[in-house]
Amino acid sequence: MQEDTLYAGGEDFAALLEASFAENETFERGEIVTGTIVAIDNQGLIVSIAGMKRDGVVLRKDLERMHVEPTAFERGADLDVMILRMEDDDGNLLLSVSQAQQTEDWKKAEEMLENDGVWEGVVSDANRGGVIVPFGNLRGFVPASHVLDLPRGLSEDERKVRMQRMIGQPITLKVIEVNRKRRRLVFSQRDASKGSRDQNKERLLDQLKEGETRSGVVSGLRDFGAFVDLGGADGLIHISELAWHRVNHPKEVLKVGDEIEVYILRLDSEGKRIGLSLKRLQENPWAVVENHYHVGQLVEGIVSRVAQFGAFVSLDPGIEALLHTSQIADPAPEDPTLVVHEGQRLVMRVISIEAEKQRLGLSLKDVTDDEKVRFRAAKAEAAADAATAAAEAADAAEAAAEAEDAAAAAAEDAAVAAVVAAATAAAAEATSEESTTESL
Repeated sequence: MQEDTLYAGGEDFAALLEASFAENETFERGEIVTGTIVAIDNQGLIVSIAGMKRDGVVLRKDLERMHVEPTAFERGADLDVMILRMEDDDGNLLLSVSQAQQTEDWKKAEEMLENDGVWEGVVSDANRGGVIVPFGNLRGFVPASHVLDLPRGLSEDERKVRMQRMIGQPITLKVIEVNRKRRRLVFSQRDASKGSRDQNKERLLDQLKEGETRSGVVSGLRDFGAFVDLGGADGLIHISELAWHRVNHPKEVLKVGDEIEVYILRLDSEGKRIGLSLKRLQENPWAVVENHYHVGQLVEGIVSRVAQFGAFVSLDPGIEALLHTSQIADPAPEDPTLVVHEGQRLVMRVISIEAEKQRLGLSLKDVTDDEKVRFRAAKAEAAADAATAAAEAADAAEAAAEAEDAAAAAAEDAAVAAVVAAATAAAAEATSEESTTESL
């Protein structure tokens, strides 16, 4: 019995099997190889790969992923492809052009990450989370937190609208994450421009002087304060420097995009920080508080907040006074919120003033019900008198305007009468001259 069965051409089964194994050992799934396009049709491409006894197939749908048609390729041209399957259900060697190019794009992205390189792309899409930037055949993502000059404190919808305006615009980026397995390619515009912004801040720190005033634009709001763009670099107005009165959130005073004047409060060249103030450009109400109040005076204020030790009360002209727990009632309440609450309007007595320490003490327990009634009655009477005076002033202004209109009308009538009289006199004179001429 013959050990090896011979096939056409004199090759035996063992030789063919060995050749098949050799071919499979030479090429692996996922490998990128260079082939030659041998045929093109509407279904895709046929690619010949040196060292393989079969031609490979690139399906049309693979080309469509790159938004290209088969007709964009030329027969005989070299082409990098990835081996997807050594044999599909139809026995074809399945290849991919798009995944081969994506692999090269992944390599480029990894090189940029390693080399800390900067790259310029174009924004193709945007959502609430960030913007999409194509990188070759990959989709890169720029998180909203890494988008430059995106104002802080925006709502999701406002942020989405602002980022959608970036579609079609060029953008300079730096790779900050590459993960092939999870197909994550993340960019940062903020990191790409960090060098230039640091230079801008250093330049500003050299130019600025503490105590001077500068113009800026509010670029973001946070619970702790407001950021202001001074021209390529941001400074911070801490919430305590927004106003002389208490501010719960910067949005009570400012909004993103406001153009404002700021006071240069502190400069930290080492930490590259610029401290700003808004209230230092306003009159300090504590400087004139003694012109408004004296000890023993009854005042009306609004409770702005309540603490364990008492309540803070807002008074004109923009100060906060303290109503201590011991001055709320007798005996003092263990929980002030059981007696007073935020937003409540109270009549109290001034018991201490320390303008230099920005302190003014109030008492609620020292005001009798009769005093409260008389105070509010006097305030209502004063308001009524002010309203009457305003009405009288308005009536007087209206009467003066009417008198002025009447005087203007009289002057106009007088002018018309003068013109008529002059015309009549001229006519009479002309008639007299005519009569004299006829008599002659």
